[in-house]
Amino acid sequence: MTSNQQSHHHHHQHDHHHGHHHGHHHHHGHAHGHDGNKKGLTIALAITMGILLVEFFGGLWTDSLALLSDSGHMLSDAGSLALSLAAFWFAARPASPGKTYGFHRFEILAALFNGALLFVVAGWIVWEAAQRLMAPPEVHSGPMMVIAFIGLAANLLSAWSLMKQGDVHGNLNLRSAYLHVIGDALGSVGAIAAGLVMYFFGWYAADPIISVIVALLILRSAWGVLSHSIHILMEGTPSAVDQLEVKSVMEQISGVIDVHDLHIWTITSGMDSLSCHLLVEEDQDGQRILQEAIQRIEERFRIRHSTIQIETSAIRHAELH
Repeated sequence: MTSNQQSHHHHHQHDHHHGHHHGHHHHHGHAHGHDGNKKGLTIALAITMGILLVEFFGGLWTDSLALLSDSGHMLSDAGSLALSLAAFWFAARPASPGKTYGFHRFEILAALFNGALLFVVAGWIVWEAAQRLMAPPEVHSGPMMVIAFIGLAANLLSAWSLMKQGDVHGNLNLRSAYLHVIGDALGSVGAIAAGLVMYFFGWYAADPIISVIVALLILRSAWGVLSHSIHILMEGTPSAVDQLEVKSVMEQISGVIDVHDLHIWTITSGMDSLSCHLLVEEDQDGQRILQEAIQRIEERFRIRHSTIQIETSAIRHAELH
């Protein structure tokens, strides 16, 4: 991939006009993938929601906490799928004078809420499991295994629809949804295993034990979602970008004395912003430096929205503390 990128850069510098046209054409192809991503996500979400309900009511009926916890894991999954869908939907809504970024950030707020909800769900499962370990109730393990098996089949179907319809490797949103679905399949496998143990050995403690393991899986994804969304809301630097590297790339441009007030942040997943001030030598062409800086940032760091203030040493402004 790197050699391909390099050749593209090389090509881009040689023939700017052609490179521009190429970029435009590429974008058109991307829009087609969007619909596939949307379709794959919608199918996966519909399947997951259906199975979530089946497992939830099945868990109540068979008295199996493992099934209930697997439906909790499905909830974490449905949340991430719904967020990915919402991201596509919100990206299409126009910005307004009151909300200049439109509704892009809503996805992050929803993720924050989702993460907090999952903590509550996981906490309830662990609490319930602790109660049950004292006196494990008898679980109807036959029907429980059937339901868990349906859950597993549904997860695999969701994963397949995401792979078939969408771009699982290229789109960050879709990739996380896919990994969730795979993690879910593991939860269902755990429930089936618990069912087998109870069916053949009558060891009913297997049910709460498996449910605690699934609760830990839920906690792990909840922590990931929470820390990621808090990082974005705190205007943290995107994980894929190293601020010092950005600084040094811009300081290498001839005529640039230094880079200050450099901020890089995320508006919503896959949409990064950058702003900075470049101090340039008096006799240099500011517009040339600006063009070069914009191009380097876009090519090296894939940041398409940069705001760069060019100033000579005569400019005085307050530093941001």
